[in-house]
Amino acid sequence: MTLIARLEAYARLIRLDKPIGTLLLLWPTLWGLWFASFGPPPLAILWIFVLGTVLMRSAGCALNDFADRHFDGHVARTRHRPLATGEIRSWEALLVAAVLALLAFLLILPLNAGVLWLSVLALCLAASYPYTKRFFALPQAYLGIAFGFGIPMGFAALHDAVSWEAWVLLAANILWSLAYDTEYAMVDRADDLKLGLRTAAITFGRYDVAAVLTCYAGMLALLAWLGRHYRLGLAYELGLAVAAAIMAYHYWLIRGREPARCFRAFRHNSWVGAAIFAGLAIDLWPAR
Repeated sequence: MTLIARLEAYARLIRLDKPIGTLLLLWPTLWGLWFASFGPPPLAILWIFVLGTVLMRSAGCALNDFADRHFDGHVARTRHRPLATGEIRSWEALLVAAVLALLAFLLILPLNAGVLWLSVLALCLAASYPYTKRFFALPQAYLGIAFGFGIPMGFAALHDAVSWEAWVLLAANILWSLAYDTEYAMVDRADDLKLGLRTAAITFGRYDVAAVLTCYAGMLALLAWLGRHYRLGLAYELGLAVAAAIMAYHYWLIRGREPARCFRAFRHNSWVGAAIFAGLAIDLWPAR
């Protein structure tokens, strides 16, 4: 394999060609930073968290493919991943993940000890998530904790403590992750059943669409409650309203459970996160 081909395989391993995962990790991190600082956070902290999000999502993808290397070749959507095809060996994926995680850790060294300890827990969550599909009925909920851990880390970075509001925001993100990753799991349901894997789409069964909508509703309710608690205004409420409209469109997409449409709904969730962040950022600009 040529050097260019190997680099291209590494890029696919860490999903540089598929930024949706990075965005789904980034939006709740930004929510946390804006809520914690009640406005735009210090630029240095913002960049640390943005770059750290990109690095940790990439590391998580490499770890995920290592964990699923014996399954991905049997799933239509994942059979062309570089570990499944043999373009990259297992030890290479682990090395890539280790280097990226180390770079992310170096980024947060200037921050307080609380953030450093939380980062260790975040790494454990990212590394263990792929294995939850073997035994846990709702691995998508576990993913929500891992994908939302930038929220308590952001509060810790800005206040040297994690307030209860951060955990409410994390709970909202868990519900959101459960919703969008159930849509994602609906794409692979047939293959996952054959492989004996556990997903929310399988656990919810014929109530999968209702479960997605319920999780969306719970997420919006928690975010609306936080808005009232922080005395946010019209822009934030409009952001939630736009997010709700997008979620209604998702119902139209997934109601027939067609894999292509479910995958389209999953990818659309970046706009949900963006709408909420836009409303929050506009409402808190300038910081009050």
